[in-house]
Amino acid sequence: MRDYQSLPHTTWDCKYHIVFIPKKKEDYGEIEEFHG
Repeated sequence: MRDYQSLPHTTWDCKYHIVFIPKKKEDYGEIEEFHG
């Protein structure tokens, strides 16, 4: 159940990044390092 609850959060996080990256393109490198 714990993994299942993580799925929607990951989807939301992904959508948030897609909207957030264009607004602050300068932080894209930092986000990429944090994600990778």
